This record gives sequence, structure tokens and C-alpha cells, in this order.
Amino acid sequence: MDTPAELGNFLRTRRARLRPEDVGLVSYGARRRVPGLRREELAQLAGVSVAYYTRLEQGQSGNASDGVLDALASALRLTGDEHEHLRALARPARAKRRPAARPDSARTGTRQLIAAMDGVPAVILGRRFEVLGWNPAGHALVGGHLAADGPDHPAERPNLQRMLFLDPHTYELYPRWEEEARRAVSSLRLIAGQHPDDTQLAELIGELSMKSAEFTALWSRHSVRGCTFGKKGFHHPLVGAMELDFEMMDVLDDSGHRVMMYSAPPGSPSEAALRLLVSGAGSSAGPSAADAGAAASGTAGSGTAASGTASSDTAGSGATAPGTRLDASRGTRAGPLRDDD
Repeated sequence: MDTPAELGNFLRTRRARLRPEDVGLVSYGARRRVPGLRREELAQLAGVSVAYYTRLEQGQSGNASDGVLDALASALRLTGDEHEHLRALARPARAKRRPAARPDSARTGTRQLIAAMDGVPAVILGRRFEVLGWNPAGHALVGGHLAADGPDHPAERPNLQRMLFLDPHTYELYPRWEEEARRAVSSLRLIAGQHPDDTQLAELIGELSMKSAEFTALWSRHSVRGCTFGKKGFHHPLVGAMELDFEMMDVLDDSGHRVMMYSAPPGSPSEAALRLLVSGAGSSAGPSAADAGAAASGTAGSGTAASGTASSDTAGSGATAPGTRLDASRGTRAGPLRDDD
């Protein structure tokens, strides 16, 4: 990754989203050639010279102090994740001499941990969002159309970013796909800024940029966000609609591995649907047709399960044509993401 260019692009996009009146500056109505703040206005707010800020934005100053970066972050109203990203870009870690790349693998203890999570879908992710392991419930939730032992074979290992943008099955899994895509790209950019010398990560970004117009559009926005918890909507082909909470936990070593876990509020329709899905996880048949129908009609478990069960005969796997995305609700193709998505 070209870190100086990334720094300049990030600062320009952050400037562009602020108007002078947003930061207490007076705008006299003169026609402005650029959206947002001018360089001189940002330099004034941050207390640095215009010449110095210009060099920084052009990638010609690699020794910005903490004070300068903090002042810029304050002037640009950066979030905590954006502030961290700015530091990573302005002062990238010195590239280390790396040994020959070897396939990554999850620790035995981490695998045993998720295997013991009865009823909790869990997925072990590598730094590049590759799936290093999942328990039966995790596999059933996010990758039931893929081989359960895929994470054990590096050449066939699923990658959540690649699945989200290139796999029609995964597109149909998320009714709020645009929201999920924005979250995924913002998280990927944060990781990329922390590891600018990771060639495999750069190759993943290059592949997605070539094959997905939606990814390219989102990547160009330079949004940064560490997505460690929140809610995800699912439209599962076996049990229908679910609204699940997710938590991302870091494995406390230098591997960069994380564990993603999903849950539903007790007594909710989503809990009933998730419990049904988990009950069939690990079996070749999955939940029975009768049970899946009961979940959709609201007679499975406690509460009334959400309606809208999708067909289990989803589209075949493979990449969508660049510049298009499947519209699961209508069975047609929708155009590229709009600027307001």
C-alpha cells in the first residue's frame, strides 16, 4: 500500500466533509473551488503553517509529532478510529524483514473454545478476514453453502470480505447489504492502515477493487471504523429473518486473530430462529422443513419467529459481474451503490 498517497487521500476526504461554518469559520459566500475546508483553513485550525500542512498532505513529511497529529484530528473532528488511522498513515511502522509466508492457522485452544460454545455461532478470523475456523453453528449461520472443513484448507479458505462482495449466496444473506458492506470496508481500511506492508492484504484489496464496483466506490470514501460490536440483520435460507447481536473479541497475542460471536435477545423471535438453526447445525439435513416452516409462521420456540423465509435454493456461488449486485428481494440485478448509500 502506498502509505504517503493514502495519507493525502485520507486528509483530503476528511477536509471535504467539513464546511467552514461547521468549525466556526466565517464563509463570505465566495465561490469555493473545493468542497469542505481549504488547506489554509485547516492549517489555521490546527495551528500549523500552510506550507507544512501541504507537505504532510502530499506525503513529503514523515516525522509529524503527536501534537501536530492530535491538533489535526481535533480540527477535522476525527473519531477515535480515524485518529488511530491518521497516526498509522503519518508514521507507518518500519517494514520488518518477513520470513517466507506460511499459511496461517488458529491456535488449538481457540478452536477448542469455540467448539465448546454450544448454541453460540462463532467464527475465528485472521487479520485479512479469512476464516480460520468456525463451530457448526457459525458455519450454518454465515457459510452453510460452503464446505464445513474449508477453513482447514488454506487454498479453499473462505474470506468474509470476498464472500460479501463476490458471493451471491452471501449477498442474499444480508437484507441490509449496503450497511454491511460499508461496515466491512471501513474495518478493512483500518486494518490496512495498520499493516501497510502486508502483501496478501494488498492483493485482497486489489482483487476486490477489480471485481466489485461497489467495493471500489466504498473504498474511495476512506471511511474508517473498527467494527467490534453491533447488530446484523440476516435473511437465512433455512430459518428466515433474524436480528442478531455480534461481538468481536481479539485473541491476545501478536497473531491478529479475532473471534466473532453472535447472539439474540432472550425470548425474541430471533432467538427462536437461531435456536432452530443451531439445532440442525452439523447435520447434513439441517433443520427439517416442518421446523423451518414453524419458525417462519411463529410456532417455533418462544415468541413469534420473524417471517420471510428465503428459499434454500439460492444462486450458485461465484463472482458477480463487476459493477452489478444481486437484488435478493426482487430476484434481479441492481445498479452500483449510490453516493447516498
